[in-house]
Amino acid sequence: MPGYLDFVPQQRFQPTLALSPDGELVAYSSHVSGHYDLWVVPVAGGQPRRVAGFDDRTVRQIAWTPCGERLVFTADENGDEQFRLYLVALDGSGLTEVSSGPDCQRVLATSPFDPTGRLLAYTANDRDPAAQDLIVHDLQTGGLRRFTPPEGVAFEAVSLSPDGRRLLATGFRSNTDIAIYLTDLSDPDAKPVCLTSALGEGVFEPGVWAADASGFHLLTDHWSEFTAAAFYDLAARSLQAIARPSWDVEVLDAAAGVRIWSVNEGGSSRLHADRDDSPLPLPAIPPGVITALSLAPDASFAIILINSAARPAEIAVVDLARHEFRYLTDTRPPALHVIDPIAPELITYPARGGRDVHALLYRPDGPGPHPVLLSIHGGPESQERPIYARSGLYQHLLHQGIAILAPNFAGSTGYGTAHQKLIYRDWGGIDLDDLDHAVKHLYVLDWTDPSRLAVMGASYGGFAALSCLARLPYPWAAGVSICGPSNLLTLAKASPPTWKTFVATVLGDPDTRAEHLLQRSPVTHADNITTPLFVLQGAHDPRVPQAESDQIVARLRERGVQVRYDIYPDEGHGFTNRANELTAYEAISAFLHTHLIATTADHPEPLHVS
Repeated sequence: MPGYLDFVPQQRFQPTLALSPDGELVAYSSHVSGHYDLWVVPVAGGQPRRVAGFDDRTVRQIAWTPCGERLVFTADENGDEQFRLYLVALDGSGLTEVSSGPDCQRVLATSPFDPTGRLLAYTANDRDPAAQDLIVHDLQTGGLRRFTPPEGVAFEAVSLSPDGRRLLATGFRSNTDIAIYLTDLSDPDAKPVCLTSALGEGVFEPGVWAADASGFHLLTDHWSEFTAAAFYDLAARSLQAIARPSWDVEVLDAAAGVRIWSVNEGGSSRLHADRDDSPLPLPAIPPGVITALSLAPDASFAIILINSAARPAEIAVVDLARHEFRYLTDTRPPALHVIDPIAPELITYPARGGRDVHALLYRPDGPGPHPVLLSIHGGPESQERPIYARSGLYQHLLHQGIAILAPNFAGSTGYGTAHQKLIYRDWGGIDLDDLDHAVKHLYVLDWTDPSRLAVMGASYGGFAALSCLARLPYPWAAGVSICGPSNLLTLAKASPPTWKTFVATVLGDPDTRAEHLLQRSPVTHADNITTPLFVLQGAHDPRVPQAESDQIVARLRERGVQVRYDIYPDEGHGFTNRANELTAYEAISAFLHTHLIATTADHPEPLHVS
C-alpha cells in the first residue's frame, strides 16, 4: 500500500501569480526547494528558474516592475507574518531589501507601481502596531509618503492607477465590512477618501483599473448576499454591475477590452469572460478551484492557479485565442499514477432552524463500514472546497479506507452573507450545533461506522475540533488540533493589535464579553475530554500563540489523557517549511490509522442510531 509520502505533490504554491509586462513569464512562489522561493516559468512552456529565496523566509506576494526587468516581493521569517520587502533582478542579481525599520506587517499592493516604476505602494504598521498605514515609497529618493487610517479601520493598499495619480485601498473592519478608499497623489495635502460610504456597509474590494484610469473593477455584495463583479466610474461616481450570479464572484481581471472572472458555484470554480460586454467562449477547464488569475496584456490568454480533488495545485494557461487549456506544471505525486483519486460528493444535511448545511463527503472504495474523519476548515470565514487537501493527506486516508466528512457550517463563506455572519460573536454556538448535526447525518448512512469517529481541524478548525471532543457526547476515537485556540478569552487578548476591531466584531470584545468567551472555550470543558489527542503548534504563531495549545495539553495531561504534543520551533500559523509539513501530516496519518483502523477488532459491528 502506498505510504503518505507517495501522495505528496512534487511542489506547492503560495496563492499568488504575477505575469510579466510582456506576457512571456509567470512569477510564482513554490516550495519545491524546501522553502517557498521566487520562481519564473515561460508561458510557452519550458524549465522553471529560481530567481530568489531564503533558507528561513517565505516568499508571499510578487509583482513585476513596469519595465519587466525586476520583481518586488514580500517575505516573512519562519511564518511570523512580519513581512519585509525586497527587489531583485530577473536574473537573480541585486537582491535588495526595500523596507527599513523594525519588523512589522508590510503588505504589498496587488499593482504596486506607478508607470515609471519609481513609486511603490504598500501597507505597514511600522508607525503604530495597531494601525495599518498606506505608504507610497519613492524608490529613487527613499522618501515615504504616509496616509493614516480612521479609527477602527485597517488599510490595505490595492493599486496605483495607470496614470500614477491615484492610489486605491481597502478599509477593513471585518470580512463583511470592507470599504474602498481613494487617495489623489497629485494633491500634496490629500487624504484618503471613502468612495463607498454612501453605499452602506458591505464588501467592496477594488481590483484592476480601466486602462484610461476612468474607473476600476471591483467585487461587491452591494446588491445581494453574494459577491458580484462590478465597475466603478469615477466621473459619474456610479457602480455598474458586470455579473451578478447567485454565487460569489471570486477573482476578476481585465485587459484589452476583455474581462474574465471566476464564480464559486457550490465550491467549484467556473470561468466566465466577455469582450466589449459580449460573452466570450472559453476552453473547458478541469473541475477544481481557481485561487489566482492573471490576464495577459493583449487578452490572448490567462494564467490560473487551479487545484482539484483529483490533481494538486498547478499553474495552467487558458488560451483564449487558440481555445485551449494546458498545464505549465506537473506536481502529481507517484500515487496518482497508479491509483484513481477519489472526488467528493456534494451533499446537504438538515440543521437547526430548518437550515441545510452544505458539505463534502468522501467515500472510500469498498462496501465498508468505514471509519470517518470529521474535518473542520479554518477561518471560520472560509469554505471547504474540492481540492487536493492537506498535501495529499485526504487521498491517503481515503486509500486506507477512512471516509471524510467536511462540512460548511454556519460561518462558512460561499453561501451568502447571512450564513457567514451566523457565527459572529457566537463561536462554539451555532457552528457546534451544525457539527453535531453532521455527526447525526453519519449515523443514518449505511456504509459508515460512527463508533470509529475522529475529528480534525486547523486554526479555527482546531478550536472546533477541541469543542467537539469537549462538548459533543459521541464515542470519539481520536482528535487532531493544529494551532487550535483553546481559550477564546486569552486568544482575543493576544490578537495582533491591528485586529482589535475585527476581533470585537467576529469573536467578541474580551473586555465586555469575557464570561461568554470563557464559557465557549474548550479549556473550560476540558474535563470532558477522554479521547486520545494530537496537538501540533508553531512556536512563532502570531495568530494563535503557543499558549493556546499549552493550556489544553496541560489540562489533559494532568488527568492522564493520552496527548501527543508536537511543537515546531521554526513555524508560525501553519507550515511554510516543506520538511515540517510532511513530518506533521505523516504523523497525523499514522495517528489516525492507529485509532481508526488498527482498532477495528474492537468494533466488529458498526453502531447506528435512528
